[in-house]
Amino acid sequence: MAVHFEFHAPETWDQAVALMREYGADAAPLAGGSDLMILLERNQIAPRHVVSLARIPHWNAMVVNGGLTLGAGTTFRQLEKTLDVNSKYTALVEAARQVGGVQVRNVATVAGNLCNASPAADSVPPLLVMDALLTLYGPDGGRAWPIDQFIVGPRQVALREGELLRQIQVPALPDRTATVFLKAGRRRAMEISIVSVAARLTLDPDDGICRTARIALGSVAPTPIRARKAEMFLEGRALTPALFREAAQLAIEVTEPISDVRASADYRGYLTGVMVRQALELCWLQLAENPA
Repeated sequence: MAVHFEFHAPETWDQAVALMREYGADAAPLAGGSDLMILLERNQIAPRHVVSLARIPHWNAMVVNGGLTLGAGTTFRQLEKTLDVNSKYTALVEAARQVGGVQVRNVATVAGNLCNASPAADSVPPLLVMDALLTLYGPDGGRAWPIDQFIVGPRQVALREGELLRQIQVPALPDRTATVFLKAGRRRAMEISIVSVAARLTLDPDDGICRTARIALGSVAPTPIRARKAEMFLEGRALTPALFREAAQLAIEVTEPISDVRASADYRGYLTGVMVRQALELCWLQLAENPA
């Protein structure tokens, strides 16, 4: 069925926000369009106004300066080509490489992936373990918002009326930090995850004790989630494979998996334990190979 809407191409963030506020529920923002076009084609949404962000200057700027600053239009292909896979941001690169095919990654944006708020969104677990901070921009200006409070339910985010996600900031990660992203699907590429796991370990440079642990899970709850009890279990300890196995079991406890056409709830629970252990072991291996 044909979808009819009025197309808007504002040239500033303030103009975009004004349009979103004016048209309210009848408006949909357009970034890369990889999610929006599917929703339109399936008649899952029917906006009367589409507000493109593509003409706003520097909307897709990506700055690597200690940490990362990602404009709303930063694509997964930019992440894939710009970041070193062996850096502390390995998890983000690995997630970017598994978003659709190259054609999709050329247009799909990180901000769009976040705002789509899918439980299986590939970018969210890595950004959760990196403690990303979002800049939300609306009629009253910008405000900072932690990523772990942004997705509040399936397809639901903490944007106020007229607000847009303008920027994603990833802080500089300390020395002796490693991150990993793992994704399980029915096939290796261009697939929605059955389970995804991101992990981060930061060790003390002097004694090797775990100072920071982060574990984030996708596709096992209504939203991507942190396994905070498992994180706390690891922090302050000298890490061992036995501890990773125990942390994996603690991570399973926070999941709320469902059964669907891709996998059963039981299988998702089993995979969570296996993949959390693997992700932690891979982080540990990275740190052993690169002790600086």
